[in-house]
Amino acid sequence: MNVFLWIVQVLLALAFGMAGVLKTTQPKEKLATNMGWVDDYSAGTVKLIGGLEFLAALGLILPAVTGIATVLTPLAATGLALIMIGAIVVHLRRNEVQGAVLNVVLLILSALVAWGRFGPYHF
Repeated sequence: MNVFLWIVQVLLALAFGMAGVLKTTQPKEKLATNMGWVDDYSAGTVKLIGGLEFLAALGLILPAVTGIATVLTPLAATGLALIMIGAIVVHLRRNEVQGAVLNVVLLILSALVAWGRFGPYHF
């Protein structure tokens, strides 16, 4: 199970790391072509979400690899789960069921990492 959690952590870190970099470096207008939800929020809010996603991606990997403040890994996974709950609400309000389904999968994976790293498979 420990290996499985590591695989999930790495995949989540890659996905959220890339999404975070994209949201923080691209202008809102460019993001709107693929992410229609950004039209509902200010550029600052979109960049904040991207920054949180990027920091959580780092938090999934770095504390565990370095052995420093390893409690940050399940906390990062918990933070991502909370972000995904918000994303699900946004997508459902916009009738974007496909986007909500992806966010549900990411929520489940994030919650699994949080459970495993807080619980029986902590560092």
